Amino acid sequence: MNEKMNKGRNKRPTFLDLLIEMSEKEGLLTDADIREEVDTFMFEGHDTTSVAISWTLYLLGCHPEIQDKVVEELHNIFGDSDREAFYEDLQKMTYLEQVIKETLRLYPSVPGFSRILDVDTKIKNYTIPAGTCTPIFPFLIHRNSKVFPNPEEFNPDNFLPEKVRSRHPFSYIPFSAGPRNCIGQKFAMFEEKVVLSSVLRKLKVESLDKREDVPILLDMILRPKYGLRLKIYPRS
Repeated sequence: MNEKMNKGRNKRPTFLDLLIEMSEKEGLLTDADIREEVDTFMFEGHDTTSVAISWTLYLLGCHPEIQDKVVEELHNIFGDSDREAFYEDLQKMTYLEQVIKETLRLYPSVPGFSRILDVDTKIKNYTIPAGTCTPIFPFLIHRNSKVFPNPEEFNPDNFLPEKVRSRHPFSYIPFSAGPRNCIGQKFAMFEEKVVLSSVLRKLKVESLDKREDVPILLDMILRPKYGLRLKIYPRS
């Protein structure tokens, strides 16, 4: 059992290891500082990750052909086994990752945020002065038809490697970008893969409402106003 648990485990220092090392060697962090950093990493993503999982299941329930492709990928990884997913299994879930990323394009967990400019910033003929609080809306940025043709269509192929390479890196920012991007984005992706793969290996989902009939709340977290209605069946 111990050998199985260690299988695929990353040998690099963990986030907590690095914080403790910084505290012991450089004295820059107190125990309280370390706890706050770990709390932020582990718990601040609770709502964002859970709502991303919900939207992904909803969209897969709207598109059974895409759900079938995800299940086929999972079957190629796990076969008929009911074993838990290990790190190397998550690395193989490339199509599921495309599905999650496309979900976050249409329904970014944080639909908007703001940044204060450190320097004057010129955009075409306009100069935005330093100190300006600038709103940024991934919900709108992700719907730029020049970047994502048919932007309202749910299409995981938008995140094929060759398409990702051809796009500006800031055209898709569900986790923000630059030095203030989300420190937990890789962790969130692993969480979502673990939960979604566990559900879809055993259950089939069917959405009861069309997207145009699901009103959304553009709040701090992007939520369905009245929830998401799904039918769930055992997968034979």
